[in-house]
Amino acid sequence: MVSTLVAGSVGQVETRYLDLPEPVRLDCGRELHPVRVAYETYGTLSPKRDNVILVCHALSGDAHAAGFSSAQPEASTRDGFAAEDRDGAAGQTLGWWDGMIGPGKAFDTDRFFVVSTNLLGGCRGTTGPSSTDPATGGPYGPDFPVITVADMVRAQRAFLDALGIERLAAVAGGSLGGMQALEWAILYPDQVDSIVVIASTHALHPQGMAWNAIARESIMRDPDWQDGRYYGTGRAPDAGMGVARMVGHVTYLSAPALRDKFGRRLQFADDIRYTITEPEFEVENYLRHQADSFVKRFDANTYLTMSRALTYFDLARQYGGSLTRALDGVSARTLLIAFSSDWLYPPSASEEIDEALRALGKPSELHLIDAPYGHDCFLLEEARQTPIVRRFLTGG
Repeated sequence: MVSTLVAGSVGQVETRYLDLPEPVRLDCGRELHPVRVAYETYGTLSPKRDNVILVCHALSGDAHAAGFSSAQPEASTRDGFAAEDRDGAAGQTLGWWDGMIGPGKAFDTDRFFVVSTNLLGGCRGTTGPSSTDPATGGPYGPDFPVITVADMVRAQRAFLDALGIERLAAVAGGSLGGMQALEWAILYPDQVDSIVVIASTHALHPQGMAWNAIARESIMRDPDWQDGRYYGTGRAPDAGMGVARMVGHVTYLSAPALRDKFGRRLQFADDIRYTITEPEFEVENYLRHQADSFVKRFDANTYLTMSRALTYFDLARQYGGSLTRALDGVSARTLLIAFSSDWLYPPSASEEIDEALRALGKPSELHLIDAPYGHDCFLLEEARQTPIVRRFLTGG
């Protein structure tokens, strides 16, 4: 335990690693082996192994979801909107969803055994493009297979099998994490009691697909990307990655949030300095800081892989375009939480899921939270999500 513990903290944690015993079959037709999974656990596994909650991260997250990391990261995964104001000095080692996981929190570790893994295709300990390709002895790079959200879920299922965990009390996540929760309920309907889907969707809207395309292009058009074979060359597409992060980060916010935090305030002087190359305004400097921080901890090929998986995700596609047919086999209770200012994963997407489940007679509840921070609300509005999630999970 660390001396800087806050109320409800799971304390100091260490990321662990597990090598899957069998290959993972992928939607693209390939098999991936070996596969290593980075993971953390919080709480105590019950004797019946029936109190497990799998928490799934979004595009840029990792296995470190709660508590204080025993290792000092190069940059915090809690680098979202107003993170430094919120976290202070503790933020560097704090898990990305620490406000939601711990004793007495939404995912109560006094009651549940919470598991968090780094996704397949990741760059934070789980096998991904920067991992060693056994066929060549070098990094996979662009030879890493194109993966889907379903592939990520299959890898999680194989990982839990290796831990001896057959059934999940819940699968939960925001954004890409919510997509995984939905996929779990469809692929393994008899193994999931409930899902918590926050600020997510059954398919990314065209505007979201467009912004993801711009982010990928910014990486691939950076000469230092070198067709994805930049490992060991001394050059990495940091400039393109930085722009991708800027683009992505703006989509996570809302116009009112940007206005309220930055306005048109200048950053470095009382008047404009007539410069094109340097940031003049607070919002420009903030985005540059986000870019510089992100490239320290994230791999460009992983960003491309995750972004493509996001855009491929479409629950209805394999069911004749029918979301109702896609959800027909779901047996899990479903909790949907959406945010009024989230234009990237708009409330209408959650409403469509809720309507489809209710039409099928499935147990579903939808909560719309009026909050100004855009898509980042699922990371910022923890206090307002907590009572909703606690009541849903405990049946109270």
